[in-house]
Amino acid sequence: MPETSTTKSSVREYYGQTLQTSRDLKTDACCTADALPEFAKPIVAKIHDEVLTKYYGCGIVIPERLQGTRILDLGSGSGRDCYVLSALVGELGSVVGVDMTEEQLDVANRHRDYMAKQFDYKQSNVTFLKGDIEKLEELDLAPESFDCIISNCVVNLAEDKQAVLDQAFRLLKKGGEMYFSDVYADRRIPEDLKKDPVLYGECLSGALYWNDFQKMARQAGFLDVRKVTGRPLGIENSDVANKVGAIQFSSITYRLFKLEGIEEDCEDYGQAVRYKGLWPDHPHFFQLDEGHTFEKGRIYTVCGNTYKMLAETRFKEGFDFWGDFSTHYGLYEDCGTVPLAKATVSESESAAEPAACC
Repeated sequence: MPETSTTKSSVREYYGQTLQTSRDLKTDACCTADALPEFAKPIVAKIHDEVLTKYYGCGIVIPERLQGTRILDLGSGSGRDCYVLSALVGELGSVVGVDMTEEQLDVANRHRDYMAKQFDYKQSNVTFLKGDIEKLEELDLAPESFDCIISNCVVNLAEDKQAVLDQAFRLLKKGGEMYFSDVYADRRIPEDLKKDPVLYGECLSGALYWNDFQKMARQAGFLDVRKVTGRPLGIENSDVANKVGAIQFSSITYRLFKLEGIEEDCEDYGQAVRYKGLWPDHPHFFQLDEGHTFEKGRIYTVCGNTYKMLAETRFKEGFDFWGDFSTHYGLYEDCGTVPLAKATVSESESAAEPAACC
């Protein structure tokens, strides 16, 4: 693959040669501080040590309800996340990883058969492709062929981030989602810092101002951007800290759904949902995003967008639904889940009159 910019060349060198293990990083931007979910810990324990030591993610990118799905990992690196997802999608599901760094791809490919045996699969359900995540149209990937697209601390390394989001939207099935962690800044990064290879490689100077990201996501077609989790980044290296000055960085996990009829604002149609608690990994609660956590058995009023995110995606089987889009009641202000009753609702009860949003 010919180099198209000095930035890409620098990133490829940083992750392929400069960094040998995660211990070589100068910040915790590319280290996952979030605790692994309990159900994922035995999976990670089976992953080859070489894959783990070359892991540079900044968050947990394990969306829910993955059995039998097809997943694309943008910037798959040594393959850690791909192999975790390989176990979760099952032998009938599949995972495709895309990365532009030869050394990382070599590590990932070297352990495909080993990981298949770890999961008792007849053959690997993971494929790794060499490619540029800004130019996914150049790969043999069919439009609307993926249920989920994930990425872990990689989009910030792309120069044309709009192209990444546009291509993700194109490749997702209707009802699919992009679920990814990345680094964001509290302001736009000065141009001189973007040229610093260490700051760029450490996932800092390529970070988007969070508000610019949300605008880009909407332009790509993801009109309702949902934040799942976030944490401030620590910069312990004094040289790096002096360079970035007052700029504050955060690692944030977002989920973006490809759905028809999504509105830019949360609108009230008098709808309600109830989580059934059917999923073994989430028996008591299901968290859609930081403002929407559904307790098993309770009925919650929701805005039209949230209703669609549950009713028109792979989450549908886990919920009961009331209402439609026939009557509009105005803006759904301060969107968040609100139970219709403080007590747990029995399965025989139907939805009562909608409560206020918050």
